[in-house]
Amino acid sequence: MQKSTFIITKMDCPSEEQMIRMKLDGFPSIKQLNFDIANRKLIVFHTGEASVFEQSIYDLKFDATLIDSLASNDEIKEDNADHLQKKALWWVLGINFGFFIIEMTYGWISRSMGLVADSLDMLADSIVYGLSLLAVGAAITRKKSIAKMSGYFQIALAAIGLIEVIRRFAGVDEMPVFQTMIIVSFLALIANSVSLYLIQKTKSNEAHMQASMIFTSNDIIINIGVIVAGILVHFTSSGYPDLVIGSIIFIIVVRGAFRILKLSN
Repeated sequence: MQKSTFIITKMDCPSEEQMIRMKLDGFPSIKQLNFDIANRKLIVFHTGEASVFEQSIYDLKFDATLIDSLASNDEIKEDNADHLQKKALWWVLGINFGFFIIEMTYGWISRSMGLVADSLDMLADSIVYGLSLLAVGAAITRKKSIAKMSGYFQIALAAIGLIEVIRRFAGVDEMPVFQTMIIVSFLALIANSVSLYLIQKTKSNEAHMQASMIFTSNDIIINIGVIVAGILVHFTSSGYPDLVIGSIIFIIVVRGAFRILKLSN
């Protein structure tokens, strides 16, 4: 058994981990992948030479470097997700998708692009968690098909949102309902805090759980951003703070969608 260690500079969230897993799916020589996202490290346990799959990692253009490839006597454990982890991830998936619907609905009702954009960020998270859970045991063609449909759907929604933001920047005087912005974003903040608690409760040091923790923490920051934008809308009597935060989140969503589309390559 060989143990090859890669440093992957641009691996900082579940999207990159999932891309690497899918890129390496189908190599029979690979026995286990251990991810350490916090330290941007991937350890591959395999038979034969690392050169068989090494180029596939480089093709993702995540600034990967092979540090070493040594013989290993480490025991390979079965890569089965713990029941508690899977249960927590299902809850997080449900919370994110539920708030995607809630924020999208109230975002259009209240004319807040910040809420609409935040709802798409929730959808992006749902897609990442869903791909991780639903793709287990599935054929690689099925995984790529799911990723492609999800990515294009997300880009389409984000494009519609950005067009609406541009239209409003052009001078259409539509003030968002700041009360709805603050209340719904505060509820989303609570939901993401619960998600973070559920993930932390597993007390897992495994990469995918640590990555989910980072992802959810970023969502909390975005929720706070929309709340601040709602407060600024109130005190400035202007819709521009809502459009600014909406634009920022839409760009984040589009960036995430293109990452997801890489899964289908």
